[in-house]
Amino acid sequence: MTSQTRPSFTALSDREIAMTREFDAPPERLFQAFTDPEIIPQWWGLRELTTVVDELEVLPGGTWRYIQKDPEGAEYVFHGEYREVVPSERLVSTFEVDAMPGVVMVDTTRFETLVGGTRLTATYSFDTAEQLNMLLESGLEGGANDLWDRLGEYLAITANRS
Repeated sequence: MTSQTRPSFTALSDREIAMTREFDAPPERLFQAFTDPEIIPQWWGLRELTTVVDELEVLPGGTWRYIQKDPEGAEYVFHGEYREVVPSERLVSTFEVDAMPGVVMVDTTRFETLVGGTRLTATYSFDTAEQLNMLLESGLEGGANDLWDRLGEYLAITANRS
């Protein structure tokens, strides 16, 4: 297993897509990377942008809000609400981008234990096929590849830290 493989994308319906990738780290480390405000900025978002965790309350009904900044100072805001939190197993939250008002994605991320690692599967569900297509056209797949590449790099760099 290697953390540097590309995720596989699978269309589950005209309103739902799943992304799967295996990582050389236990589910607990991946879950921590998704829920620790000190770790998230080290891997979340596009490589050329800086991520700031503005809000993070990882519990059902809790909210999250991340701000990404480019070198010129432009800001891109992402936010949502947690619907389900099962440590090291499953996170379900909404995902909204301020630049696309009214488009709300439900992100269900599962952490599956494998020998020597974890299979991470994120299922993205939309209200309409048009919303899914809009996000695919805006670069969802490329952004997700970059994001999960950065996650794999973070996990590799920190693998031997206590």
